Amino acid sequence: MLETKMRIVKKLNNNFAICVDGEGKELIAVGKGIGFPKTPYELEDLNLITRTFYDIDPKYIELFNEIPETVIHFTAKLVDIARNELDYELNPNLVVTMSDHINFCIQRTKKEIYVQMPLIYEVEQSFPSEEKLGRYAVKQIERRFHIRLNQNEASGIAMGFVNARYNTKSRTDVTEDLQRQYDEILEDTISIVEDEMGIMIERDSFNFARYCSHLMYLLNRIASQQTLDSDNGIMYLSMQEEFPKIAACVDQIAGYFHRKLKIDLSKEEKLYLILHINRICTKEGL
Repeated sequence: MLETKMRIVKKLNNNFAICVDGEGKELIAVGKGIGFPKTPYELEDLNLITRTFYDIDPKYIELFNEIPETVIHFTAKLVDIARNELDYELNPNLVVTMSDHINFCIQRTKKEIYVQMPLIYEVEQSFPSEEKLGRYAVKQIERRFHIRLNQNEASGIAMGFVNARYNTKSRTDVTEDLQRQYDEILEDTISIVEDEMGIMIERDSFNFARYCSHLMYLLNRIASQQTLDSDNGIMYLSMQEEFPKIAACVDQIAGYFHRKLKIDLSKEEKLYLILHINRICTKEGL
């Protein structure tokens, strides 16, 4: 059904806005300059709208301001292709979570931080369609953003599609034993971050959701008896010196994993935790 009117209710930035369509449904609309006028207002020329996103979880909306528009536009086109290539429905939040993943990937690459993907073979064998999309995405990211990615990033992007499936579980889900402990591990480690960094992390915030996602990947690797372990030892020492308080926080988390699960986190795992916790602290204004 062709829309005949659109009410712009809140500006996200000059080109992104929260809107209500003619049927009263809330959405994120994209269009050059639609966020510039004082809101709320009725948009007369719907030809200005170039793309719409429905059913976005409110906790992800702030990301439309944080992620470069070029990355969001790139990812939206990638998700369009994925919807045509994959034979299952994708979560509407994927365009935001994948944008965040790709943006983080680009930032890490520019800082020459390369993270290994220990489940590459399993992803290739279990999810060939998603892996194909991941390889395509890596090539297009390199072309569009003029960087050279580690080809392992394809598997990380592939798992983003797998995790965005509705009502399904991937074969790389954590074991039942770890799954039963997941909520406790999540809350315990978040509490360590809050105590050590002196911040409060809202449980319904995107920062919390992003940390949950990283923790799930970590537990996946533990369940598969694989850990991140590459030649990033020098980078870890550098980050340890640059962010000593965060590094001390990560050491507390590593101690928790050793006591709770008899697992020793590698320097690579701890490096990745430093990066994620630094992102949380940056968003909290520290």
